[in-house]
Amino acid sequence: MVSAGVNFGLDLAGEIKALKRERNAVILAHNYQIPELQDLADYVGDSLGLSFQAAKTDAEVILFCGVHFMAETAKILNPTKKVILPDLDAGCSLSESCPPEKLQAFLAQHADKSYYVIAYINCSAGVKALSDVICTSGNAEKIVRAAPADRNILFVPDQNLGAWVIERTGRRMDLWQGNCYVHIEFTARSIGAIHAEHPGAPVVAHPECPFAVRLLADEVCSTEKMITYCKESPARAFIVVTEAGMLHRLQKEIPSKLFIPGPTDRCACAECRFMKMNTLEKAHAALLNLEPEIILPEQLRARAEAPIRRMLELSR
Repeated sequence: MVSAGVNFGLDLAGEIKALKRERNAVILAHNYQIPELQDLADYVGDSLGLSFQAAKTDAEVILFCGVHFMAETAKILNPTKKVILPDLDAGCSLSESCPPEKLQAFLAQHADKSYYVIAYINCSAGVKALSDVICTSGNAEKIVRAAPADRNILFVPDQNLGAWVIERTGRRMDLWQGNCYVHIEFTARSIGAIHAEHPGAPVVAHPECPFAVRLLADEVCSTEKMITYCKESPARAFIVVTEAGMLHRLQKEIPSKLFIPGPTDRCACAECRFMKMNTLEKAHAALLNLEPEIILPEQLRARAEAPIRRMLELSR
């Protein structure tokens, strides 16, 4: 048994590994988490990959090192498992931009449009429950192409990802006016300036970035697809325009290449204050005490599960 009185002079990562075994837990970490948590995780990935992992785990406890909506998604897919989050206040500006009560009111106001609602996974369980299908940046194009041809589409909550999918598919959609506060800080000026310093480095950008930044990119893709692109490209250096946590995984998996963080107009790299709320100390406390735990009313959880399962089926 691991003692509750932890000596923080000891190896905290080792303490967490011991607790993980004791609790029969799995540690899932998003690509934007701090390096120490990524290195401890059983799986590191983007929202789509983490959803698949959450759906198939046989662990009794899921320690989700990410933000609140991600842990909620894991709970939705695992109603009988204990899902814990290192910091319950680790939120998301995108999720906050689309409260479920506002979406419900909008759909009621525009009932004549009979919207087919496609929700980016960066949203609350309440919004998922109001949606027809969920998507991630990695499968959004496929999900939109699979949408019923005779239905009006409402894409929530990220307007930039939605606009990018429209560009890719030609499918008309109405877009909720939400965004990621990190990705909208990238500008054509800031990315153009760093590219001028490294003219041979391809620009790889996340689709949550604004249109002007996407125009400058050699590749626009999800964080998971960034790994594949950078591995397969003959280039030796890349400008990575997304949250800076992604650079740790890129450098770890492709150590022979150079990864340059995309700057904003005010800083040399962009970090999400919510993603960085999780720490080794908080992860240890969560496993030790099995809290904070994600709790969802069963009726809400069940309604939110259907569109997620639909996404997973369409993504296989």
